[in-house]
Amino acid sequence: MVVSYTQEHVYRHPWHRVTAAAWRKFTDPAARDEPLSHIVDVETLSRGVDPRAGRLHAVRVIAGRPPPLPFLVRGLVASAGAGDLVLCVERTSVDAAARAMRVVYRNATFRRLVDVEERCSYAPHPDQPDEWTLFTQETRIRCAPLAAVSATVAEMVERRCAESFVQNAAKGMEVVERICEGLAEGEK
Repeated sequence: MVVSYTQEHVYRHPWHRVTAAAWRKFTDPAARDEPLSHIVDVETLSRGVDPRAGRLHAVRVIAGRPPPLPFLVRGLVASAGAGDLVLCVERTSVDAAARAMRVVYRNATFRRLVDVEERCSYAPHPDQPDEWTLFTQETRIRCAPLAAVSATVAEMVERRCAESFVQNAAKGMEVVERICEGLAEGEK
């Protein structure tokens, strides 16, 4: 079974400010205390500009604490050798000329148990393209078909992951909003 969801959010800030805030979301010191206290570290693996296309490409790895797991699943996670951290790879592409930013997140740990892919885009809002930004998030969560995991447990893990992702997405949007407000103050 696959659990997927899509959500949209309108930032009442211009695209350049929202994308600048999105880059800072995981490294913002205030966000590390709360609400993104589950994020432990962020490292840039590569970044560069494609001279022909004029796009910035970056790859970062994000280390975080896993969400609380049901008792039945903890043993599976321990046997998979996942440890106390979840590693996620973030691939970002920014086309400043087109005002388009796309981010794809994929878990690098727990993949034998659960596969998570999140696709986000930031684009000028169609109604107010110079003042607002439309954020779209699509997430797909699939529990791997393991003999040790019944369909019921797999569905429970997928639902728990989806709930956690929705909660963390709301926290992330809150952080981006706060950073946008700070950037707006600095632009005055």
